[in-house]
Amino acid sequence: GGNALKFYSSVRLDIRRLAHIKDGERVLGAQTRVKVVKNKVAPPFRKAEFDVVYGQGISRESEILDMGVEAGIIKKSGAWFSWQDLRLGQGREAAKQYLIDNPDTADAIAALLQATT
Repeated sequence: GGNALKFYSSVRLDIRRLAHIKDGERVLGAQTRVKVVKNKVAPPFRKAEFDVVYGQGISRESEILDMGVEAGIIKKSGAWFSWQDLRLGQGREAAKQYLIDNPDTADAIAALLQATT
């Protein structure tokens, strides 16, 4: 019947675009939310949010920022992002650009995140 695809699938994902990532008027990518609707091989009903940059894929720098703020490694006060005594930037896009321009800092924060999780 009409439910065969839903029934026989092992994994089903609900993928939604939350917002566009823009540089002025130019659209660079999308903020995306994924919900696991069905999973026969792992725990279902999980959620994930990440940035997809067109032509590049999932943005590693935005993941480092989001996870760093959530873990308390990166401090966010107002629009400013800072790590230890280093200011990463004012606003999310500026902080992401700083991590792109300084991969050593991004790698150090990523190593701390891996050690804490």
